[in-house]
Amino acid sequence: MALKDSLTKLLTPAVESAGFFLDEVHIQKAGNHNTIVCVVDGLKPLNMDEVTSVSRIISELLDNEALLGDNPFTLEVTSPGVDRPLTLPRQWSKNLTRLIKITLHDGTVITARLSEFNDTHAQLVENIKGRMKNHEIAFADIKRAVVEIEFNRKGDN
Repeated sequence: MALKDSLTKLLTPAVESAGFFLDEVHIQKAGNHNTIVCVVDGLKPLNMDEVTSVSRIISELLDNEALLGDNPFTLEVTSPGVDRPLTLPRQWSKNLTRLIKITLHDGTVITARLSEFNDTHAQLVENIKGRMKNHEIAFADIKRAVVEIEFNRKGDN
């Protein structure tokens, strides 16, 4: 089993017990030094206290783990970036009412506000010059979906 897979298997139960999700583990090697990057998510965006808390949990496990041998490592714990695609129901759930940019398999791009979703479809509302247009999009038709950054959200646009 690869080191990444072994670390994921080791860390996942502890991260989940703390109320979070371990989305990914990346290992970057530089000589005999490793940088271990853990991407942790929650049902809501993580704050700095939560990242610090889960960092301590992961660090303690890694400090006591023989998988890494005596090689030095640096631990980085981060939350998913805003450019991370929405692929799981929990990611859609925590982004209800946010602006989502969806690229369909046919190349069509729709940027609209997520109003609801179920197991198979997302419901979005697009504001086109003050007129609201509803979209029902099947997840099977989505090539990529990401949250759009809004610096000055005003009303329901």
